[in-house]
Amino acid sequence: MLMLAQLPNIKPHIYLPSSNLFASVNEDIWNFGAACSKQYLVRCISAAQPGTCKPGQTVQVKIVDRAISSVSRPSQNDATLVLSTTAFEMIANPSGSFINIEFQQ
Repeated sequence: MLMLAQLPNIKPHIYLPSSNLFASVNEDIWNFGAACSKQYLVRCISAAQPGTCKPGQTVQVKIVDRAISSVSRPSQNDATLVLSTTAFEMIANPSGSFINIEFQQ
């Protein structure tokens, strides 16, 4: 099962998509930068708090950084993906901070 943590609001930088649909990834996916600028389709499959996931919703995000070295740290160290707030709120209610996800490139 994959864990996801919500990325706190950060000031947009030039390299961030104007849609604010972006994410950072763990070291395995980052693969020495090979994941940078790749697109992933993400959906929430479960959460500790019932009703957190938005059924049938997916979001496409652009990978912009490694989670471990990003300006905004993940709220959970073993997170696979850390979504921007905009992306997170498209697939889950903002009251949740950790969700289990399914994703594909």
